[in-house]
Amino acid sequence: MAWKNIYFIGIGGIGMSAIARYYKFKGYCVGGYDRTPSDLTHELEKEGISVHYEDNVDCIPKNVEETLVVYTPAIPESLQELQFVKENGYRVIKRSRMLGEITTGQTCLAVSGTHGKTTTSTLVAHILTESGEGCNAFLGGISKNYGTNLLMSENDVVVAEADEFDRSFLQLHPDIAVITAMDADHLDIYGDLAHVQEAFRQFASQVKKTLILKYGLPVSANDTPARILTYHFNDKRADFHAENLRVDTLGHFSYDLHHPGGVISDIRVGTLGWVNVENSVAAAAVCLCHGVGEHAIRKAIGSFQGAVRRLDEHINVPGLTYIDDYAHHPAELATAISSIREIFPGRKLTGIFQPHLYTRTRDFAPEFAKALSALDKLILLDIYPAREEPIPGVTSEIIFKDVTAPEKVLMTKEELMPYLEKEPVDVLVTFGAGNIDRYIEPIKEMLSARK
Repeated sequence: MAWKNIYFIGIGGIGMSAIARYYKFKGYCVGGYDRTPSDLTHELEKEGISVHYEDNVDCIPKNVEETLVVYTPAIPESLQELQFVKENGYRVIKRSRMLGEITTGQTCLAVSGTHGKTTTSTLVAHILTESGEGCNAFLGGISKNYGTNLLMSENDVVVAEADEFDRSFLQLHPDIAVITAMDADHLDIYGDLAHVQEAFRQFASQVKKTLILKYGLPVSANDTPARILTYHFNDKRADFHAENLRVDTLGHFSYDLHHPGGVISDIRVGTLGWVNVENSVAAAAVCLCHGVGEHAIRKAIGSFQGAVRRLDEHINVPGLTYIDDYAHHPAELATAISSIREIFPGRKLTGIFQPHLYTRTRDFAPEFAKALSALDKLILLDIYPAREEPIPGVTSEIIFKDVTAPEKVLMTKEELMPYLEKEPVDVLVTFGAGNIDRYIEPIKEMLSARK
């Protein structure tokens, strides 16, 4: 590549920042724009990457021939910087294309799916790292073991989170891939479930060696040249599944992994809930197919601390538990709530949910209401718009009115902390993909003072 500068528009995104870090590590001059400062952008700045927060074309490197511009489709087309680079001769590519170029010619292990992919890909990367083989990993979350969304290695193995948003994952041609789920999501892009599933089948057609499917997903041998294997939490019909499940008092499972080559006994999962048993089965399947040994897999699953904001334990002591989770789709909420219910039976479960996107709220309001009704108490916040403009008639109220939880309350973000200060808490969970994460530390500090 002849480029000296790599300039990122939307550099603070989780996927964008990993690629920015990669090129900084490779010796390029890296910088970019993001709309708002965050912990992630501050980390980038500490690493020597210049970040600015105003839409200012003067910040773009002027040597056009030596500058490659990468942007995320979450950035609006009206952004002056994006318009400027498109109109002035820069080479401009989407983030997904950049990831596709990085993985070309390397052994790519990809994890896709409408949910579960961040935890699963982060665990695959952890297993490979702990085994001594190592990998280059581009993750959709911050690994709690390593404090980053990018792992680097001298070998040519790449672990990639394959994101279906904007059909990004179709830039990848992995050797081994997982599909964790194919639920309706991103309907502003796909239109309906049929087109979501069609895109996943197209992704399957690009897998070269082995495709590992969640058992029951609608992908067949006609859709891919790869060998198909299946996995499941506990369905014995799947090629990879858990048996002899047991759970300790703090919600951590142990199990025996049955796979086509035998059994790995007594795996203890380092993260909470049955959903992370299933994620660990998928990650183990990838690593077994890649050739990692059984002992390394067992050890790494046990030492895995998870990804930030994925069933993330902040307080877990007798009588007081606080967990944070990124769930922002009804299926994710239902899975997370079910997992938490199972490990903390009989305790009062309060959930704080911030809906993400007007279109997603509009498209799934009944499904959100059903999932959230499984809580004992719901605290529902206003919608986080992200990249979208408001849609008339679409507010959190269209979810709230149909929630049947025993207790529910609707409020703004600004009202949240004063309200919580007066509330008794048993098990509290914050859910959402917006800026609800900015309340994690204040909630943690407030609850810690009660212990």
